Amino acid sequence: MSPKPHGIITPVVTPFHADESLDLPRLRSHIDWLLRADVDGIFVLGTTGEFYALSDAEKEAVMAEAVGHVAGRVPVYAGTGAESTGEVVRLTRLAEKHGATGVSVVAPYFIKPTQAELGDHFRRVAGATSLPVVLYNNPGTCGGLAIDPATVEALAAVPNVVGLKDSSGDLQYTLDVIRRTNPATFGVLQGRDTLILAALHFGASGAIPAVSNVIPEICVGIHDAFHRGDHAAALRLQNDLAPVRLALSLGTSNGAVKEALTLMGQPCGPNRRPVGPLPPDKLAALKHVLTAAGLLGKK
Repeated sequence: MSPKPHGIITPVVTPFHADESLDLPRLRSHIDWLLRADVDGIFVLGTTGEFYALSDAEKEAVMAEAVGHVAGRVPVYAGTGAESTGEVVRLTRLAEKHGATGVSVVAPYFIKPTQAELGDHFRRVAGATSLPVVLYNNPGTCGGLAIDPATVEALAAVPNVVGLKDSSGDLQYTLDVIRRTNPATFGVLQGRDTLILAALHFGASGAIPAVSNVIPEICVGIHDAFHRGDHAAALRLQNDLAPVRLALSLGTSNGAVKEALTLMGQPCGPNRRPVGPLPPDKLAALKHVLTAAGLLGKK
C-alpha cells in the first residue's frame, strides 16, 4: 500500500535566469532554504512551478535535479498533469524513472471531460505506474471543472491513488471528500492557503500551500501547533499568514510569489511570459504587506 501524503508540502517555484532559462543551481538553494524551515515535502512542476510553461526536457531536468538534490531528506512529488491520458502516463513514467516519491495529476484543464471520463483518465494513469498518485482538484484553472467527491471516493479504492490536493477554496467540498475517504490510506491536502487550519480541524492530512515558498516556517508552524494541541498558536499563525497570501494575488497567476522572494532577498528570477512583473503600484502594495509581516531581508 502506498503511503499517503501529509504535512506541509511546498509547491516550489521553478527558478529562471533573467532570460527565462532554467536556473537549476537556484532550484537547489531554494529547496535547501525550504528544508531548513522543516517542510515535510517538495512538490515540483505544480501550478506554482509553472509546469504549463516548461518543455518536456525542462520538466525532466527539474524532476531529476530535485530528486537528486533532496536525496531522500523528504518526499519529492512531481506534477505530471496534461490534457491527454497518454501524455500524463508518459510524464508520470519519467517521474518514476527519476525516483520521485509520487505524482500529482491535475484534471485536464481545457477539454472539460465528464466525471466518467475523469475516472477512467485517473485509473489509467494509476495503472501505468507503481508511484503513488495524488489527484489535484483546481476548478479555477480548469474552466470550472471539479473532480466530484463521488469520483474521488471511487478513485480512492485504487491502491496507489493516495490523496487529493483541493484548491477549490470550497471547504464544504473538502469536508465531503474527507468524509467519503479513509484517512488511514488517503490524504486530503488543502490547496487554499488561507484555509489550512480549518481543513486540519476537519481531518485534512496537510496542505500544499504556494505561500510556503515565501513563509515556510509559518505554514509549518500552523501544522505543528495544531498537532500538538496548541490551537491558539495555530490560529494566530493562520491569521499571520492571511495578509501575505492575499497579497500574492496581486499578480497574474503566481507572479507575485517570485516578486515577494526577490524583495526578501531570495530571488528565483522572473516568471515566464506572458506573466510579467508587477506594476509599480502593486509592487508597492506587496512590499508594504511584506514589511508589515517583518519579512524583508529575512534569510
